[in-house]
This record gives sequence, structure tokens and C-alpha cells, in this order.
Amino acid sequence: MSTAPPPERPDGTPDGQPSPSDDQWEALLQDPAGGARSAAPKEPSARARLVTRRLREQDEAQARGRGRGGRAWWPGAARKATPPATPPGWRTGPAWREMDGSAARGRRVRTAFGVALAVAVAVVAVRPSLLLDRLPGHDPSDGDTVAAPSTLPAETARPTSAPAVAGQDGAPTLAHPFLGSPARNWADGADAIELPDAVAVGGLGKADVALGLRRTKEFLVAANLDREVLAGGRPTRALSLLDPSQPEVPAGLRRSLSHPDHEHNPLNLITRFDPDDARQAGEVIKVRGHMTLGPGRAGEARIHADYTFVYAMRPAHGGGDEVARTIVRRSMTVSVFDPSRWQATRGKVQLRDYSAEYSNIDCRAQDGLLHPAFAGTTQSGAQPTGPAEDPYDRSRKMNNEAADCSRVSRT
Repeated sequence: MSTAPPPERPDGTPDGQPSPSDDQWEALLQDPAGGARSAAPKEPSARARLVTRRLREQDEAQARGRGRGGRAWWPGAARKATPPATPPGWRTGPAWREMDGSAARGRRVRTAFGVALAVAVAVVAVRPSLLLDRLPGHDPSDGDTVAAPSTLPAETARPTSAPAVAGQDGAPTLAHPFLGSPARNWADGADAIELPDAVAVGGLGKADVALGLRRTKEFLVAANLDREVLAGGRPTRALSLLDPSQPEVPAGLRRSLSHPDHEHNPLNLITRFDPDDARQAGEVIKVRGHMTLGPGRAGEARIHADYTFVYAMRPAHGGGDEVARTIVRRSMTVSVFDPSRWQATRGKVQLRDYSAEYSNIDCRAQDGLLHPAFAGTTQSGAQPTGPAEDPYDRSRKMNNEAADCSRVSRT
């Protein structure tokens, strides 16, 4: 069914629409071009038409690339959002509020970092140890004002003079039990007892000599570094290393352990403290010395050991932070025999001679135990005699006699 157009009026105006008034006709006749100029739309520029056409084409391409429900039909399109054809801020200008917010956040982050850096610099300036404690080679246990000492290289022969004081002067404390002592930069414990290279000596093969060196070190460790023995225990391991083919030595040591006196003193070979009187201040025992190897008679190699042991001790009861150092120096010569030529047991120790010196102890005791000379100790009876000697002076020779208790120039 078609619809006919409305009839025109005689003046050319479609029926149903009001015709212009006489005034309007008159104005139109007087200025026919002016009204057209003011009412006609302006044609957009070529650049505007180009931009509009491109945006319209992009919108149409996006519309063609989507399926039903507004979803893209190609794989992965749901995971990757398509950016709008019209860029943010087009015609409306940049999103200045978002830009201003990002700049403000950046300024806040930079300000916070600057404040944190200033605080860190101020703290390190007040307490440099917070930084120094984390540097390689620094020992935090030595505190802010005590530098960690470097360990001396191993001793290979008797030194020619007494050592100087290592590190800083000062009295020993529980935190620094070797402060003010030359032993402070000595090696610790059994690691300080280094063996010379084993070679064939006196008709003995290299293997027998190496075994004799190992047994000598084991005896030194068992007699002077064993924790239970130091606390007054029985030196079972040391006794087991003595050669039964030399019966007078193990028998004499057992007798002195059971019934010690001036003539039978186990301290000539074994280091033990009275547990009711003293205990160790820390776990470290400082050791310095050397071991040498040489020939003896035919079928015999002789091993000479000369070591100084420094023990940091504290009172077993009370005493606060008091620490007293006891210094024990031992010298002994071990014979390693060829069992086919001599009466000897392979893998056991035969003592040719031995001697010992103790320093900074109570010399009155004859109970086979060491008693450190603490500040409150009152000595009676046997007293150290003779000129004061430096217990750290390893350049001195030792007499091959019974243990000596002498006055000391330092501890």
C-alpha cells in the first residue's frame, strides 16, 4: 500500500505546513543571500574529514570482527581487550587528573626514600659498628673497640725471642678471655698441632714414621685438650697410647693418678683442673709450638714436641666476670722403634724424656690438679721462687726435670 504525498499549496508549500508570513517573505526578498549564509552549515576541513573517516573505518572494522553478544570470534580475543578506536582524551584533551596523580605518587616515593636514606646515614654515623660488623674479616664478638686478631703462621722451630703483646692491652674478660695476651693470635686447639712431613728416618719406613707422628699428636691432644680430662676426669685415651713395652711410664702415671704427691704428680704428663675450683671460660684453648723429626739409634726415629697451652679459666662458684689464664708448656721426645729390632709395640708411644712448666697457679696444692691463681686466692706453703719469667717466651730451653712452678711476668 502506497501513501500519496500531501498536496501542495499554490505558493509551493506542502499542505500541512504553515506558509511564511508576509514579513518573512519581505525579509527574504530584501536579503536573499544573508539568510542562507547564516543558516547554512559550514563544510568541515579536509583534515577533519580525513580523521573522521579513519575513525569511522576503525569502528566498522571492530564491529565486523566481533560475533554475537559483542565477543570477538578469533582465538585469544577474549583474553586481549581491543583498544577503543577513539584515543583517550581525543577532542576532550589529556586526562590531566590521572597525570597529576601519578606525578604526586612519584614525588611521595622519592621523598620516603630520601628520608630513609638520611636516617640510615645518621644511625651509621652514631654507631659505625652496625656497618663494620658486616664487613669481611670483622669479628662481631670482639665488640666495637676490639679488632679481631689475625692468626700467626705455624711455628716450625724454636723462636729467637719472646712475643710481644698481640692486639690491645687489657685484662681478660668472659667476652675476651685472651685480651692482652700474646696467645690471642695463636691457633686454637688441636688444629695448632701440625705434623711435619713423614719421611724414612733411622732405618724406619715412611709409613712407620707417619704413624709415630700421628700417635704423638693424639697423645698431646688426649693429655691436654680433652674436655673431660681437663675437668678432672681420668685420661683413659692417653693411657691407652702408652707402649706397654715401656711399663714404668703407664704404671707410674696410674700410680700418680690414684695417689698424687710431690714425687708422683700426674701433672708432669696430664693437664687437669680441680672442677670444684675452676672451669673453662669459653670453649677456646690457645696452642703454640712445633714438632720435629730426626734419627736416633739404628731402627729408631725420634719425634720432639714443644708446645705451650693457654687456658682461660673462671671460678667454679661465684667470681663474677673474673678470668685467670693458666699457661702450661710441655716438652717431650717420643721414640718410634722398629719392632723387629727393638722391644716395642707398633702404633704405641714410648717416651724418651718429658718436662713441664705451669704458670699462674696455686703452687701449694699437691693433689694432682691445677688451681688457677684467681684474685681472691691466698697461697700458703710452696710459693713460686726465683726471678720472674715470661711464660710466653718460647725461646727459652726447658730442663728435663719434674714440673716447675715459677713466678711469672705476665699472664
